Amino acid sequence: MDTARPLGGQVAVITGAGRGIGAAIARTLAALGATAVLCGRTQSTLDATAHAIVNAGGKAEVVPCDVTILHQLEYAAARVDSSFGRLDILVNNAGIGGFTEPLHHLPPDEWDRILNTNLRGVYYAVRAFAPMMIRANTGHIINISSLAGKNALPKGAAYAASKWGLNGLTYSIAEELRGQNIRASVICPGSVETELGPHTGKDPNKMLQPEDVAHAVAMLVTQAPRSFMSEILLRPTQKP
Repeated sequence: MDTARPLGGQVAVITGAGRGIGAAIARTLAALGATAVLCGRTQSTLDATAHAIVNAGGKAEVVPCDVTILHQLEYAAARVDSSFGRLDILVNNAGIGGFTEPLHHLPPDEWDRILNTNLRGVYYAVRAFAPMMIRANTGHIINISSLAGKNALPKGAAYAASKWGLNGLTYSIAEELRGQNIRASVICPGSVETELGPHTGKDPNKMLQPEDVAHAVAMLVTQAPRSFMSEILLRPTQKP
């Protein structure tokens, strides 16, 4: 194995790959040798991520899709299967925030929007893509959660609920799929300097950066095959 490009020949699907954490994960996996399949709703941002990867000598393919629409993910999975015949890594990163008001003021359609993207979307992606891994008897599924899935989040109850749910989903599919040599892990970062959440009063120089989350993903997909890290809690060295 090429130690500089340990993922050479592998294929990685990253949702929400157009910006922020997803783009950083895609760039990192491509630098390690994987072909990065970029999924998301906005063609222009996906193209920008792909352009950066190719300019750095990596491989990328853009497959626009909305994780809240099952048939779009099924189409994406069929396209990956027909183009590459394999899927080694699935990173469920697509997510949205919601940190403005207490739960009793939250409109039902906003609850649905958050839960459908952050939790149902992961279910849809696993349903669409896991069969390729099961067929090959190998693979990694990595879900990007949050420390809000571990701690109380006033004025963010729906977001927290989606991430608590995502953690439970991850632990459960890890047990369902470990017999097929598929490792499922969850990464729970603290506040990351992206456009997702409120960062009022925080020092951006002390906050986690998207590349920090990408580094954790790289650790997961390059670990020894006899073990797996089921959960990573990621915090900044200094409180921002």
